[in-house]
Amino acid sequence: MNEIDKKIDKIDITEPCPAEEPFRQYYFIKKARGYYRELAKKAGRNLTCSIQTYGCQMNVRDSEKLTGILEEIGYTSSDSEDADLVIYNTCTVRENANRKVYGHLGIMKHDKETHPDKMIGLCGCMMQEPDVVATIQKKYRFVDMVFGTHNVFKLAEIYCNRIEAGGQVVDIWKDTNLVVEDLPVKKEFPFKSGVNIMFGCNNFCTYCIVPYVRGRERSRQPEDIIREVKRLSEEGVKEIMLLGQNVNSYGKTLEEPMTFAELLQKVTEVDGIERVRFMTSHPKDLSDELIDVIAANEKICRHIHLPMQSGSSRILNQMNRRYTKESYLELVDKIRRQIPEISLTTDIIVGFPGETEEDFLETMDVVNRVRFDTAFTFIYSKRTGTPAATFEDHATKEEIQNRFDRLIKRVSEISGEEICRYKGQVMPVLIESVSEQNQELLTGRLSNNILVHFKGDPSMIGEIRDVSLDECKGFYYMGNLV
Repeated sequence: MNEIDKKIDKIDITEPCPAEEPFRQYYFIKKARGYYRELAKKAGRNLTCSIQTYGCQMNVRDSEKLTGILEEIGYTSSDSEDADLVIYNTCTVRENANRKVYGHLGIMKHDKETHPDKMIGLCGCMMQEPDVVATIQKKYRFVDMVFGTHNVFKLAEIYCNRIEAGGQVVDIWKDTNLVVEDLPVKKEFPFKSGVNIMFGCNNFCTYCIVPYVRGRERSRQPEDIIREVKRLSEEGVKEIMLLGQNVNSYGKTLEEPMTFAELLQKVTEVDGIERVRFMTSHPKDLSDELIDVIAANEKICRHIHLPMQSGSSRILNQMNRRYTKESYLELVDKIRRQIPEISLTTDIIVGFPGETEEDFLETMDVVNRVRFDTAFTFIYSKRTGTPAATFEDHATKEEIQNRFDRLIKRVSEISGEEICRYKGQVMPVLIESVSEQNQELLTGRLSNNILVHFKGDPSMIGEIRDVSLDECKGFYYMGNLV
């Protein structure tokens, strides 16, 4: 029995509900177990739950918390939307993400009619938009639970409220300074885990809805983060991913400020932790101190995701990114001088309002000079509620598509060349799983995030082993255990 189980078992639900978090949620988890048993008895079987996740690593981590809470209540996890309880953890970065969720709800309405005891929940960034919540309340009354990004930790309480109310429960917080952790979490891998170090964003890029739905930046206390990392290490976790919308801003909201570089160093000092990753970094905030810490510490993975978005200083100004093409290139040069083996990846938007062919060629120039290992490329999608949604654009869809195709072609060429630079080397690999394409192979990941496939025994999963990188396939390696 782990520490959280012990705390939950100590709770007496015949006593008044504690006001302090997370003990309040332990109370509701224990109370929810009783409701679950009644529902399972009525169904004549154990009940299943499914969390359908859209969006970023922050949402993935939130879904692990939701799954952990539901399994603690009694549910068995499933990947299928045929489960007895389905929660959609939504993303709203692009408007088509909203349309996708509404499409799933149309299917769920039919399921709900044929299986009235089925429970459906909606949470995540999309639920932080008042017009979305109004639509759910008006057109989708069959949805049982609606909550947002700020109170994911309240799932057990919301679940109990839904059972007791007998109808739709909506619990949306506009914003919060509250950070509640130390709740059950169901990790995808037992040997690696994400750890939230901060929430929200203060950058207000003109194309991005995140600050409006995730709220302003708020950092967790460093001692709480280190305590969580130590607990994960004791559970067998070897690799930690530090998560935040902009990890480089960590610590600015604390009463006793701490830099991200200082926190990163402390995390690497936890016994048992062999690898530390982080995302995402905003170029304007990546400090010399952070570069020094990464360069000096081999536990920190040789991979930085550094979203560029555009190579045009004019467009970057329109995006409110607060750096220029020149300063971005200077930062890349500085990183590579001190960490020559670093793998750099990025995000690029094509077709931002007002982008000309000359602006696009500036982006292509940066791509050719930096030579990213991988670039995640997107055609600009107007997002209602952001300043950029009101900007005028004179480029045609055909022009934008042509630029996008040219960018993808060049990025792919460079990526294939850059990733192959490790051919013939022997490098440590964290073995993650049996290969999905070939059951005789294992799949692992290098420190720089590149995948490697090789023959081995499944009992090695979770271990870090040396592998020779014998054959480069452009975006991954075929190798052999050394």
